[in-house]
Amino acid sequence: MSDSDDDCPRLSTEALQALQEFYVQQAENDEKLRSLLEGKEVSPQNIQFPEDWQLSQFWYDDETAEYLSREALRASGPTGKIALISCPTLYNKLKSKAHSNQVTLFEFDKRFAIYGEDFISYDYNAPLDIPRHFHGQFDVVVADPPFLSEECLIKIAETVKFLAKHKIILCTGAKMKYLAMMMLNVRKCEFEPHHKNNLANEFYCYTNYDTVIDTE
Repeated sequence: MSDSDDDCPRLSTEALQALQEFYVQQAENDEKLRSLLEGKEVSPQNIQFPEDWQLSQFWYDDETAEYLSREALRASGPTGKIALISCPTLYNKLKSKAHSNQVTLFEFDKRFAIYGEDFISYDYNAPLDIPRHFHGQFDVVVADPPFLSEECLIKIAETVKFLAKHKIILCTGAKMKYLAMMMLNVRKCEFEPHHKNNLANEFYCYTNYDTVIDTE
């Protein structure tokens, strides 16, 4: 064996298993998508998309998705309308729990167009380039700006204020706290969101109303 062979990086058993599981899941998703396109009876909610880091996508862990969906449903009421801005991982969880609630996803990633009429193509760089009839129509708006920048939060805030009747749930970095307070009159909650792939940045949840877990 040559020295160059010894220098080749080798994956651990755990990494190889994780990689295998990823490819199996990807193959299953591809098969479900083919079935959906062929008109077969496949629920779009059963298709799980991997994160696209080029789009700054970091999916919530199960506990976070459970808490945020439960809180959004509680705050909206049994027949309320919920808007999701750039947080597609909440859609499936909400749809599995909601019976009479309308859930609309505003999202840049076209993969989520499989959700049909519940999907609205959205680019935060054009914050008000969305259908006019959505103005003030949502009992709760949940937003998770894809980038931790002032520009991104300011533009997302325009969309939030356009869509919301009143209640807002915002998930973003700790460093955006004071800008979030200024733009959307929100306060930090005791609950802290977490992601499946841990982020280096400290992440907070903010609301402009009292949640089950008190705000600070």
